[in-house]
Amino acid sequence: MVQLLDGKAMALQIKDEIANEVRNLTAQGHRAPHLAAVIVGEDGASKTYVANKEKASHEVGFTSSVYRMPESTTEEQLLETIAFLNNDPDIDGFIVQLPLPKHINEQNIINAISPDKDVDGFTPINIGRMVLGEECFVPATPMGICTLLKRYNIETAGKHCVVLGRSNIVGTPAANLLSRKGFDCTVTMCHSKTKNLKELCLQADILVVAIGKAEFVTADMVKDGAVLVDVGIHRVEDATKKNGYRVIGDVKHSEVDAKCSWVTPVPGGVGPLTIVSLLENTLKAYKRR
Repeated sequence: MVQLLDGKAMALQIKDEIANEVRNLTAQGHRAPHLAAVIVGEDGASKTYVANKEKASHEVGFTSSVYRMPESTTEEQLLETIAFLNNDPDIDGFIVQLPLPKHINEQNIINAISPDKDVDGFTPINIGRMVLGEECFVPATPMGICTLLKRYNIETAGKHCVVLGRSNIVGTPAANLLSRKGFDCTVTMCHSKTKNLKELCLQADILVVAIGKAEFVTADMVKDGAVLVDVGIHRVEDATKKNGYRVIGDVKHSEVDAKCSWVTPVPGGVGPLTIVSLLENTLKAYKRR
């Protein structure tokens, strides 16, 4: 019988742990950790994520700031805001919410963030440190995946892990982390140009799906007893729902879940752990300072 990798329940547990630590720190006379976010434009998904980040920050006793900038913001104006945040001693970590408007070069923006405040773990220095296995800020979603597997005591050593997707934000760092000591998976990373994709997926003891295509993975791609981690999140119209839509993942769960030993639900799987990982990175940045 399939068991749930319940990210929502796990996130609540970790938030309680963080909140207790923050209470102890503030009781000793220290200020609370401070997490900031910069959002440019009106992207709906980005606004939801930043609102959830604010809510989670307050729940654990963090100070939270959000810098909302219009779609017309120039790259130079955004770089000025980043320079201000880099130099503000009261801010421990900050994120620049992606995607950015098309007239702004995302990599230029990421490169401008101080690695010491890069709690998203996207700067070349943090990515490089992660690849070398050094102390760093790990990108939040891959960190959330690893937290779920570790805290649910999923056996990973020597297992074949197939990662679908090679983005710098999820697929590539997840593949790196799961291959390293502590997880010790044998990792195959697949993408849009991979041949024999179905055959490779069928070999996976652990299948991490971050391909960005709704219900892409079907039952004929998953072997019996596999551990399935679905990172995808898509809104589809549904007139039966009060808000007019439902959320689905990169996996067709209605036909796949019954084949698995463990599976992340969508929503309520990896998503809640992504925000919690951001909080953990911010607490780490605060302690370093």
